[in-house]
Amino acid sequence: MDAITLAIVTGLAIPLTKDAIADAYAALKAALKKKFGGESDVVNAVEQLEKKPDSEGRKATLQEEVENAKVNDDPEVVKLAQDFLNQLKEQPGGQDIINQIQNNTVSGVTVGENFVFNPVQEGKKS
Repeated sequence: MDAITLAIVTGLAIPLTKDAIADAYAALKAALKKKFGGESDVVNAVEQLEKKPDSEGRKATLQEEVENAKVNDDPEVVKLAQDFLNQLKEQPGGQDIINQIQNNTVSGVTVGENFVFNPVQEGKKS
């Protein structure tokens, strides 16, 4: 998951109670609007995810729109996303939530809840 999608998804998973964190999220969203337009697919994907932050489909759509718009090629937006993630890491449990969101992404597919990967080897038992 890229830094921009991770920042938005994580920001929606953690209550933005501190002004600095809420301001950092707002700055990231404002930069996306400024760069791509308020009616762009990227901004629309963010707004749709905000309405249903637990929706795996909306997370995937955001990831797709970020990739399609090449948002990661914009150093200003990437820096804002990274600054936001850094502020979240400083919050109690913030790093754990970021890690959980990153770990719940397997082969480009985002999964919800507590995903455990337990491969089963099939074939003859010796």
